[in-house]
Amino acid sequence: MDVEIRTISEGELDAFFRATEAASSSAASNDDLERERTMAEPDRCFAAFDGPEIVGTSGAYTMTMTVPGGQTEVGFVTAVGVRPTRRRRGINTELMRRQLDDARRRGEIASVLFASEGGIYGRFGYGLATFGLSFRVETARSAFVRGYAPAGEIRAVERADAVEEILSINAANRLLRPGMVRLDRRRLEYDLGHEHGDDKTIPSFFVLHVGDEGTDGYAVYKVRQDWPHGFSRSVLSVRHLDATTPSAYADLWRYVLDVDLIETVQAWNRPVDEPLLYLLQDPRRIRPTITDNLWVRLVDVSAALGARSYSSDGRLCLEIADPFCPWNEGRYVFEVSGGHATVAVGVQEPVDLACTASDLGAAYLGGPSFRQLHGAARVVERRDGAVSTADAMFGWRPAPWSPYAY
Repeated sequence: MDVEIRTISEGELDAFFRATEAASSSAASNDDLERERTMAEPDRCFAAFDGPEIVGTSGAYTMTMTVPGGQTEVGFVTAVGVRPTRRRRGINTELMRRQLDDARRRGEIASVLFASEGGIYGRFGYGLATFGLSFRVETARSAFVRGYAPAGEIRAVERADAVEEILSINAANRLLRPGMVRLDRRRLEYDLGHEHGDDKTIPSFFVLHVGDEGTDGYAVYKVRQDWPHGFSRSVLSVRHLDATTPSAYADLWRYVLDVDLIETVQAWNRPVDEPLLYLLQDPRRIRPTITDNLWVRLVDVSAALGARSYSSDGRLCLEIADPFCPWNEGRYVFEVSGGHATVAVGVQEPVDLACTASDLGAAYLGGPSFRQLHGAARVVERRDGAVSTADAMFGWRPAPWSPYAY
């Protein structure tokens, strides 16, 4: 490989992000570059240089992510791409190598990402750990079950007035669901401005739900106007909706489903255990589809096993294969008591379960079960009953999910 791979300087940020966009046959505007600069960490941005030209990129944001029963700092990988003229030369593999080596040097237990293409990252040890629900609901068929009654007030506000309330609700809710990240104003403003294509020209609307104790929910949405032959076929897209109480949650969905002159309400990325499925009288009308959400790569298996809580006590000996990060390979005996684990590495005793680091990453947040992975011939049960023990220990509710695709 005739390229140099290194981290970039502040002065190379624009060239870095232009190369990232070029890798996906797109072009970065000045506004895009300005937004990316607000989040960029140059010492986590690796670039492949052919002379002065950047031909491949991979970056990461340092973020605090919820794991079952706690939180940990992770590298949220982003800006991965190789220029079309340089594909299939091992550049992306080397960029991912540098990212994971850097995460290990920083003492991070995991690396996470949203995949632009689902088939890319398994070979680097990432496992599909969370799923997202997408759906479209015809507003004319969106009646709620009997017994629903509004329990608060919906207020339309400007973006500037919504930001602090969104941050407050994130702070109240994020530790409840694995996969969530801690937001601050900078990260939230970045997310709200992270738009592509025609969506950039469509304004976002912000509403707050106010209950007896104050603001307890919010929704952010866009409306794509469509008026063929004088009749509205407009589509409302929910970008974000969250609440700290079930009544606020129900009221916010009722509001977006009742906005005038809207034929369809859609959402691209919602949790798979979305309660809306149980609010609609006719849930078939939601037409749900499941897509991949967050991919998790355990950088330090031993530390990762000790960093989360567990739903059931028990003891397991795991044999982990990890050719891309061989420091993780070996046997791990971990014993859970009172929901917390102690981990021993390299113990010579009979193996209960054998899997790859990718499989363990998939199960780590409590999403895919070991039984599902065993059924897919990805986890090998060496002791009868070990799969059931693992599921009792690792299972978690609510389902893991990340609403922020960095």
